[in-house]
Amino acid sequence: MPELSAPGEAILLRTLPNLRDAGGWPTADGRRVRTGVLFRSTALDRLDDTDAAQLGALGIRCVVDFRTRAERESRPDRVLEGVRTLLEDVLADSAVAVPAQMEAFFRSPATALQFLERGDGHEAMRSAYREFITLPSARRGLSSFYRLLLDEQELPVLYHCTTGKDRTGWATAALLTLLGVEREHVYQEYLLTNEQLLPSMEPLFRRFEEHGAPRELLTPVLGVDRSYLDESYAALEASFGSIEAYFADGLCLGDPEQSRLRDLLLE
Repeated sequence: MPELSAPGEAILLRTLPNLRDAGGWPTADGRRVRTGVLFRSTALDRLDDTDAAQLGALGIRCVVDFRTRAERESRPDRVLEGVRTLLEDVLADSAVAVPAQMEAFFRSPATALQFLERGDGHEAMRSAYREFITLPSARRGLSSFYRLLLDEQELPVLYHCTTGKDRTGWATAALLTLLGVEREHVYQEYLLTNEQLLPSMEPLFRRFEEHGAPRELLTPVLGVDRSYLDESYAALEASFGSIEAYFADGLCLGDPEQSRLRDLLLE
């Protein structure tokens, strides 16, 4: 793969939207997040032979799957030769898990429209982002993911959920924040999903338009919004006070592990 011309640049694979390198972002102390070691994407269930070969060129050694068991069984990832998989169901303890239920939710336009027309979309997503901080399963899953990154032999890593925007979005935002990336850059990286994912969802937008639903009604659940990430940060600060305390007390990654993450992932 060619070097990034700018942080967050999309890696264009037809059957794997929302794929990008999470590196390249500058930190407040003048360093930069390494490129070529952290890749985020949607699930790999639609990956074709051509794109699998392109993905192989990234040298990925481990795929981390944040999806629920139901999501994985419904749409299993394509297995990449010679690459191991780590399964971490971030939303296992959730009673709602809206990000994990979107596929089933949108199978029924009538049900989805009833929900969205009540204005529940934004609040349901904000609730999910609070759960990324509070759920024991989220803490376990994210802790395992970040611990994986402590072993340079496991890098490069590709990590994903279903659409690569919510669970994957928070996993990226929290890590970049710990590494010292300025908050505005973290939000910039997070919001790239709206331009890198939503175009691949045009068939779904058209399907709902046929049922009389404007696309702005769907965007809160199919895309990302700055207010969603605000909720995760607010929950983190209320429960832990700082990103370092969140990693130490919430994810059991203390000062030595945090220092090693910085040593391995910054240049």
